[in-house]
Amino acid sequence: MNIEDFDFDLPEELIAQTPLQDRASSRLMVLNREERSITHHHFYDIADFLEKGDCLVLNNTKVLPARLYGIKQDTGAKVEVLLLTQMEDNDWEVLVKPAKKIKVGSTIVFGDGQLKATCIDTKEHGGRILRLEYEGILYEVLDELGEMPLPPYIKEQLDEKDRYQTVYAREQGSAAAPTAGLHFTKELLGEIEQKGIEIAFITLHVGLGTFRPVSVDNVEEHEMHAEFYQMTEATANQLNAVKQRGGRIISVGTTSTRTLETIARDTNGLFEERNGWTDIFIYPPYQFKAIDGLITNFHLPKSTLIMLVSALSDRDFILEAYNKAVAERYRFFSFGDAMLIM
Repeated sequence: MNIEDFDFDLPEELIAQTPLQDRASSRLMVLNREERSITHHHFYDIADFLEKGDCLVLNNTKVLPARLYGIKQDTGAKVEVLLLTQMEDNDWEVLVKPAKKIKVGSTIVFGDGQLKATCIDTKEHGGRILRLEYEGILYEVLDELGEMPLPPYIKEQLDEKDRYQTVYAREQGSAAAPTAGLHFTKELLGEIEQKGIEIAFITLHVGLGTFRPVSVDNVEEHEMHAEFYQMTEATANQLNAVKQRGGRIISVGTTSTRTLETIARDTNGLFEERNGWTDIFIYPPYQFKAIDGLITNFHLPKSTLIMLVSALSDRDFILEAYNKAVAERYRFFSFGDAMLIM
């Protein structure tokens, strides 16, 4: 399958630059796979398409203020660092700009010296392994020195850091938000639970894969970057019970989907307590074992995310929906509108 099979024309002005004041007022496109129908709603209507006994699975990862601006200690040159994944102790995989300035042994200083980072290894595509030095608690240091790592297509300043967090974010460690979850408010989640729809939480810390484009023509040759995930015993038992009584599992976002499918592919569709690293790459054709539906945002052309969405339905139907979204002036990407596929 060729990368061009997942392309579509997207006017730049449809890329949402700021979040809406009310998270739940985003538009919602609903795709019915059986009827091959496309209808238009708002996200606050989401419970109308769910049934008692269904279960929403949310990714509770919390985005670190992981974009840091420092200077190279020996030359004073300005350096930008994006923390991606904690390897062990205080060693982190990062992206560095300009990467050519940072070699093994280089030290970067942030703030007034509250944080220092020494390069101990190099990776491709501007990747580095940095060893951090600081006093106190790292997350408190990052809160003081770091900025939210907004995607490169967002040019506007984000006035409130929390708007790039879900209202249920809890587990620190992500380099990007699980953006499908940004539409939920605490009030809306309460309404959903009152209807008898369950809510379950898993964790996947979004890493380098979110920032790396597909650079090969043949989709099958693309390699995903591994990301850390975790499912608790309580969540596994909850999801197995939903399956056993015939309820539907609705994944909120591609990160939740990748976590659920990673576990279910090894257990014949069942769930179990597990944590580890996943590099699962979902593209057509793919037989889903874990989920019955998906809530997701509108994704970049030629991205691994639109490939995953296409695998849940079919490429022609998804591209038809995307073209309708463009014609109807939906807002795209992280701060944009949502799609429900059932």
